[in-house]
Amino acid sequence: MPGTNLTREEAQQRAKLLTVDSYEIDLDLSGAQGGGEAESGGGTFRSVTTVRFDSAKNGVESFIDLVAPTVHEVILNGDPLDPDEVFKDSRIALPGILEGPNVLRVVADCAYTNTGEGLHRFVDPVDQQAYLYTQFEVPDARRVFASFEQPDLKATFQFTVKAPTGWTVISNSPTPEPKDDTWVFEPTPRISTYITALIVGPYHSVHSVYEKNGQSVPLGIYCRPSLAEFLDSDAIFEVTRQGFDWFQEKFDYAYPFKKYDQLFVPEFNAGAMENAGAVTIRDQYVFRSKVTDAAYEMRAETILHELAHMWFGDLVTMEWWNDLWLNESFATYTSIACQADAPGSRWPHSWTTFANSMKTWAYRQDQLPSTHPIMAEIRDLDDVLVNFDGITYAKGASVLKQLVAYVGRDEFFRGVQQYFKDHAYGNTRLSDLLGALEETSGRDLKTWSKQWLETAGINVLRPEIETDEHGVITSFAVRQEAPALPSGAKGEPTLRPHRIAIGLYELDEDSGRLVRDDRVELDVDGELTAVPQLAGKRRPAVILLNDDDLSYAKVRLDEKSLAFVTEHLGDFEASLPRALCWASAWDMTRDAELATRDYLSLVLSGIAKESDIGVVQSLQRQVKLAVELYADPAAREALLTRWTDATLAHLRAAAPGSDHQLAWARAFAATARTPEQLDLLDALLEGSQTVEGLAVDTELRWAFVERLAAVGRFDETEISGEYGRDKTAAGERHAATARAARPTEEAKAEAWASVVESDKLPNAVQEAVIAGFVQTDQRELLAPYTDKYFAAIKNVWESRSHEMAQQIVVGLYPSVQVSEETLRKTDEWLASAEPSPALRRLVSEARAGVERALRAQAADAAAASA
Repeated sequence: MPGTNLTREEAQQRAKLLTVDSYEIDLDLSGAQGGGEAESGGGTFRSVTTVRFDSAKNGVESFIDLVAPTVHEVILNGDPLDPDEVFKDSRIALPGILEGPNVLRVVADCAYTNTGEGLHRFVDPVDQQAYLYTQFEVPDARRVFASFEQPDLKATFQFTVKAPTGWTVISNSPTPEPKDDTWVFEPTPRISTYITALIVGPYHSVHSVYEKNGQSVPLGIYCRPSLAEFLDSDAIFEVTRQGFDWFQEKFDYAYPFKKYDQLFVPEFNAGAMENAGAVTIRDQYVFRSKVTDAAYEMRAETILHELAHMWFGDLVTMEWWNDLWLNESFATYTSIACQADAPGSRWPHSWTTFANSMKTWAYRQDQLPSTHPIMAEIRDLDDVLVNFDGITYAKGASVLKQLVAYVGRDEFFRGVQQYFKDHAYGNTRLSDLLGALEETSGRDLKTWSKQWLETAGINVLRPEIETDEHGVITSFAVRQEAPALPSGAKGEPTLRPHRIAIGLYELDEDSGRLVRDDRVELDVDGELTAVPQLAGKRRPAVILLNDDDLSYAKVRLDEKSLAFVTEHLGDFEASLPRALCWASAWDMTRDAELATRDYLSLVLSGIAKESDIGVVQSLQRQVKLAVELYADPAAREALLTRWTDATLAHLRAAAPGSDHQLAWARAFAATARTPEQLDLLDALLEGSQTVEGLAVDTELRWAFVERLAAVGRFDETEISGEYGRDKTAAGERHAATARAARPTEEAKAEAWASVVESDKLPNAVQEAVIAGFVQTDQRELLAPYTDKYFAAIKNVWESRSHEMAQQIVVGLYPSVQVSEETLRKTDEWLASAEPSPALRRLVSEARAGVERALRAQAADAAAASA
């Protein structure tokens, strides 16, 4: 039941008419443990909603949102309405609302889901207990209770929940003592529907308190009992406390809710969700096996991101979803700034991680035909559902970092402080924040906003350098380019104002490291900006534009710097300039300016000196992608062999027990191909061979099993045997991936049928099957599924929930079939199928990946013949 698509115009009209006061929501979840139909995520629960709201006009009509199999009762201001007449699809018509106070009561049977939307129900195979949680962003509170489902109709929410004996119920308000298995929560402050939450089940919990200067905030961490032995609650509490300290100081506004719980929940579609005082987080962040420090850093960033939302998003909320970017970008920027600056943080290098991962995501998204301004035009719910993308999160955060450099850090946070004080528990637009920043900084941000936030595309910055015969710089300028937008994208190329730093790096003879000798910070505006500060200086070994990564732009090195970096990229003393150069090289590879074989050579020459484990793992993923999709097909196998040989050499050379050793073990397993390499994986599984210090634990075992299944070494016997060792939800997902990865027609047909021809799989298992189905070295086996894909996806899109449909549309697109034929079939489908705008966008984005790969393959082939 996907539900009716609410438009922005409808939301604006309803907001002008209605002011919502309160919700009282009574849910009977006592049958949630259940059996039968409920075991597979089906089944229903009783939902009773009482809403009190005011109308600005007398006798007008409106509607309230509800997605439910059955509506039993609708009573408006004491008058019963016929549910069969007023309830259509996902709306209950409200005829003749009275001016002033109104009371609406709706009684319905709502449905549990297994899609990660609404009230998700999961049964843990370890204890056979059910675990529930809600996920309401964007429009899914209406799956649990009748609601005016838009962010600017805030209200208080009072939940009453009947649950099975022995279960715990957690919501936005402090958890009460239950009476007769019924939990009655106190009303929340005024918040939006999408950040209300219920988490219900026999969860394990650990509790603490954040105390400072007389403030006392109860803290809780929850997970399933089967994960309790792996829950490192002390580390999670430590990051949380650092966030409380840093945010409260920077925002000058006390934490606005009565408690703060973090709940690690199963089968979660996103990383986490900022429900007020009850943050839900994917429980893969409870690490069952050894992971590298990059995983802990990513988890910490997620924890801090959601904590930042308690102020920016929950206390002060966007009026409509076109400001979703500001909500997410602010949380991303401040979470990484907190990691970089908070006293005692383990990750002072977090801006390196941001440059290396988040910004490459933004650059990739910004070069798709669906590129859009940061402040996107969100016409309806379908628009926003596909807009949780690299522009909304990563480009927006990059531009906020640029804004901080432009107005000044202290001025930025003073503006934010005033913004929170002025708009607490209310709704805002972008102009409200920019107005506050203009007051504190004295900068006119209207032009800045128009150029940065209301235009699409990415700029390129190149140095133009002249020197005399002695190597002294005689002139230096920064040229800014605005490349044409991708075909199909809306808008015009735009030159923007950039606040950047220019770093001058020299090789230190004593240490052998590239160190920064000098730095200039300036505003770059227009096509050419002179930098007279550098005239008269001796030209260094490397000149790096956008040093410190202050702005958002693709950066190119001049010829001499590029030649030096090619030999010495791993020698930068600091991690951030290394990451910027790595990112530039990857960007050039994607843009077909650097051949894949040359990118591989560059990585192999410098990765051994790369100390940042997050950068190492990114390089490993990028090389694999480049060789498998961007390399000349005639050279692909040779390049894969070269890469895999290198991964094994690095695995054997890495320090025993180190993060680098684990990363190289995973990289080796991902492309192991020769009989000898596959024998080694098998032997490491059996324990007949070992690598000193390498713990072949549960997750690493599955990485080996999945590869051995994909190459035909392992079949059902071995996969079932491994699942027998790990009969958990994670083990079930890994087994599903391994089965779908097998290189047989029967395995592919079975996987395809389970995902496309049936809708029974839960979201997490469906995702796992798709991951196994698509194997880059099984192109011929997968070729027949291109036509099947285009025959199926429109029906999938129209019949499945958004999350389930998007998994299929994106995950099963024939991206490994890099050919003109794939482009032709995609174009024919786009021309004839009449897809919805959201579906058209997803397919067009996938098509752009094949088009880019074709260009890169041609460049790689040309490099071979040059």
